[in-house]
Amino acid sequence: MADWNMRPALPADVEPIAELRAVVMRPDLERLGRYDPERVRRRLRDSFDPAHTWIIEVGGAFAGCVALRPAADAHWLEHFYLAPRHQGTGIGSAVLRTLLTRAAPTGLPVRLNVLRGSPARRLYERHGFHLDTEDQVDVFLTRRPGVPA
Repeated sequence: MADWNMRPALPADVEPIAELRAVVMRPDLERLGRYDPERVRRRLRDSFDPAHTWIIEVGGAFAGCVALRPAADAHWLEHFYLAPRHQGTGIGSAVLRTLLTRAAPTGLPVRLNVLRGSPARRLYERHGFHLDTEDQVDVFLTRRPGVPA
């Protein structure tokens, strides 16, 4: 696995994240007949909150991002995007373990949604997430407290 780290996001990180989101999500959105190049970027810009977002760097360069947004009854894992060249290298699992460890002391579950048919679902299930509900587009998963990271 490459040398990686996470740093807090800054407001200026929004555009690189929006571009990465468009690249990473395109295959799944196209498969679902929902890819719109403007909408995929706008949705990120509209929901971006640097206070709960981390930038993933590999070798000191931007490689991805992830957000862990607190809510009253859970933490929401959002905007977890890793550049395609870094997928499958173990970095995603390491980042996920780090966030799950940070969330554990709260005793709250961690929730997320992933696009139906996305290979990312396997990553989450390997780390203790289980199906809650799904519809034609989204699959909602939850990881209950107490599951080892």
